Amino acid sequence: MLTISEKFARLGTDHAPGQEVRQDRVAQHSALRGDVLAGTPVDFSHGDVNDDAFAPTPGAFEEFVAGVERGGSQAYTEYRGGAELRDSLGERLTRFTGKPVSGADELIITPGTQGALFLALGATVNTGDRVAVVRPDYFANRKLVEFLGGVVVPVRMDYLAHTDGAGLDLGQLEDAFKSGVRTFLFSNPNNPAGVVYTHAEVARIAELATTYGATVIVDQLYSRLLYTGSTYTHLRASSIDGNQVVTIMGPSKTESLSGYRLGVAFGAPHIIDRMEKLQAIVSLRAPGYSQAVLRTWFAEPDGWLHNRIALHQALRDELLGVFATVPGLVVRAPQAGSYLFPKLPALDVPLFDFVRALRVQAGVTVTPGTEFSPESTDSIRLNFSQNHDAAVQAAHRIAQLIDRYRA
Repeated sequence: MLTISEKFARLGTDHAPGQEVRQDRVAQHSALRGDVLAGTPVDFSHGDVNDDAFAPTPGAFEEFVAGVERGGSQAYTEYRGGAELRDSLGERLTRFTGKPVSGADELIITPGTQGALFLALGATVNTGDRVAVVRPDYFANRKLVEFLGGVVVPVRMDYLAHTDGAGLDLGQLEDAFKSGVRTFLFSNPNNPAGVVYTHAEVARIAELATTYGATVIVDQLYSRLLYTGSTYTHLRASSIDGNQVVTIMGPSKTESLSGYRLGVAFGAPHIIDRMEKLQAIVSLRAPGYSQAVLRTWFAEPDGWLHNRIALHQALRDELLGVFATVPGLVVRAPQAGSYLFPKLPALDVPLFDFVRALRVQAGVTVTPGTEFSPESTDSIRLNFSQNHDAAVQAAHRIAQLIDRYRA
């Protein structure tokens, strides 16, 4: 069993998205070569929610103010969120996913989707439990499992070798279930690669979960931001028993509402009940005034979502064009979301040194691939939900530094 010091040491926040400013400034300037490249600084570790990039959905701030004006009734909701709002969200998510969602019994509003992940795992993972986690996948997944005392069982996703699906090794997933895994955690669309699981992949996950009596927690944060030609299958609408699945979503990414810290989890009632009990001792509830902002979710003006997808897709395609000119760099076009996960050519410096060089010499912040899988020592992740022109110019600077530090 890990000591408390060992637990926190494994959380390793130094290279997590947004934490770069806390790194040792002296180390950042070691072993650098060449001149600093001029250009607008771009932080690809998270999306830009300013008006010159991707602003929050219309009406969000006004709903927040209205919540403040309602006062105590908005500030002090039930621990799982305001009842009227949950009923409304249940109806919207029913239409979106194709399977009924009871706002009263099957849904909880959380402090961001990160909060939902913690609560969902805290409600399902005992000390010593084996938990299947995809590699690569969202950076917090394996850390949360380890912190809760679970044992991570990695399942490979060979996203670069496939164009017709996410590339999850379903045989390895079945082996994980045979070894005693009873919880499977994954994101769809995948973060960091932006790939989408096919209907056949989702159907097989549902079949395996049913056969082995496993609970599946699926992070669908980017399931609204699908690009042309992509189709999406909701796990909860497959053959899986509703008591075996929890779906996590929220308006922080596609809708640029990250600052309000809102997430929603819905699914198995007994797990949602546990999540509420855990939330009661962690944060009591999602921020009360912020909950009001969810009134705008799935209720944006006509054409708003179509336009947002089109702008992201245009930027995605131009960035892919820039990286296509870099010899040895490999990247799969994301089918959804706002992430690129390029595999770099061989460099003559370690990945962390190259990431520092990008930040110091090119004004470009990226997240090292090792946050998403220990094996991704030659990859970086970019959240390209940014100002279009600034992001493209930053990509050119990345290409220049790759050539500068190429092996």
